[in-house]
Amino acid sequence: MGGVRITAEGLGLEGPRGWAFRGVDLDAEPGSLLAIEGPSGSGRTSLLLALTGRMRTTEGTATVGTARLPKQAAAVRRTGALAHVAGVTDLDPALTVDEHLRERALLQRRFGVSVRELLRPRAERAAAAALRTDTALEAAGLDRAALPKGGRTAVRDLERIEELRLSVALALVGRPALLGVDDTDLKLSEAERDAVWDLLRAIAASGTTVLAVCAEAPEGITAVSTRTPGDRTPDTEGPATEVSTPGPDEKEKADALAPTGRA
Repeated sequence: MGGVRITAEGLGLEGPRGWAFRGVDLDAEPGSLLAIEGPSGSGRTSLLLALTGRMRTTEGTATVGTARLPKQAAAVRRTGALAHVAGVTDLDPALTVDEHLRERALLQRRFGVSVRELLRPRAERAAAAALRTDTALEAAGLDRAALPKGGRTAVRDLERIEELRLSVALALVGRPALLGVDDTDLKLSEAERDAVWDLLRAIAASGTTVLAVCAEAPEGITAVSTRTPGDRTPDTEGPATEVSTPGPDEKEKADALAPTGRA
């Protein structure tokens, strides 16, 4: 599936404790990589969820492909997938890598295939599912053979970057046109952060539009910022578009979900 274009003009979301984000303008071409940057608590996760159809905004307009937000959020959710979003895509630490992949394949088989696909012989469908999983793992850069116990490695035994790669792989099983990834740099070393951005660039280059939340986007990555003007220091100036936000607290995601409901 090819990527989708994302546009927004004056997009904002207000919760009971104030604005999660406000005044967001952006234009991302299909197959582009767009960073949503800002400090924790600045509304960056809420913006990610809004642009992927999981939160209902309260002002402004946005389109994802041909779907307009917030009225056509269901259509946006059908074309997109999320990875590494706390409270939304949490992995079960007791389950193994293979168990997560099998569960995702079953969900894809139940909800993500066409009637024509369901009419194919069972062996063909199983082979197609296995190929889809292997392709997603390769795209996410996760080598099961390199894990301590291979596919039987439990999530709790994964390194942080391996857990992120697994979450991305699970999202890619459905071949989304839009991929949203949260906390791409949380508790990662500089080398690991570089590896994650290389991964996201490669996914975007394959045609998927990618939204990636981070504290600060690397040089050369187009970004939209949820920082307040006072948050930005001279050495962090870059290609980001400033977004004016009146300083919500660190629980902006919960605040926004309270009045809107999780889509």
